[in-house]
Amino acid sequence: MRIKKYLAELIGTGVLVTFGCGTAMLVGCNAEFGSGYILTALAFGLVIVGMAYCIGNISGCHINPAVSLGVLISGGMSIGDFFGYVIAQCIGAFGGAGLLKLIFKLGRVEDLTGGLGTNGLAGVNGSVIAGLLVEVVLTFVFVFTILGVTSKKANHGSFGGLVIGLTLTLVHILGIGLTGTSVNPARSFGPALVQAISGNTDAIKVLWVFIVGPFVGAAIAAVVYKVLESGKEKA
Repeated sequence: MRIKKYLAELIGTGVLVTFGCGTAMLVGCNAEFGSGYILTALAFGLVIVGMAYCIGNISGCHINPAVSLGVLISGGMSIGDFFGYVIAQCIGAFGGAGLLKLIFKLGRVEDLTGGLGTNGLAGVNGSVIAGLLVEVVLTFVFVFTILGVTSKKANHGSFGGLVIGLTLTLVHILGIGLTGTSVNPARSFGPALVQAISGNTDAIKVLWVFIVGPFVGAAIAAVVYKVLESGKEKA
């Protein structure tokens, strides 16, 4: 059963990177062309919606190590499953990025992002502190929403996946121009590693920002949600 969960997370994360980063590569994310922002944000959000209804009943559709950390802290999964999920997610992200590299190379398609949709600090003028803050805040909002929507006490019926997907779209609309929006260490890891293997190490040099920021934001979201939820029970 665990293997099926891990495989679902691998596939889901691969789809997220392929369609999310692939859209960014095709439409670009230049501030002068706002449509590129919206299309990329929607691509990431819509993948979550689709995958939520596809593999949600198998693995919970985390497809994001930060989400898995939030669920772990909230008591929703074991430490063993956490590491299994993260490994599967990173492999899926690497596979998705590799597939994009192959498609764009064979088809001689221009990558308008200049690097497989990797994350960077250009939007915050190279500031590591600003980049970390952006990722912490964006991930906090995203994971906080997920914990609320998936709470046993929540009553969102079949709309949970839609709410989560729209929230990911929301954080992308703000974050794309700042850091490219990670909120997902695996999503950042896959393209950065493929780029590094290809000889471009720019993204992997700052990869730690997009690992630490999302993990910190997710941890804060989980702790805050637990406090608020426990307070509601006492009330």
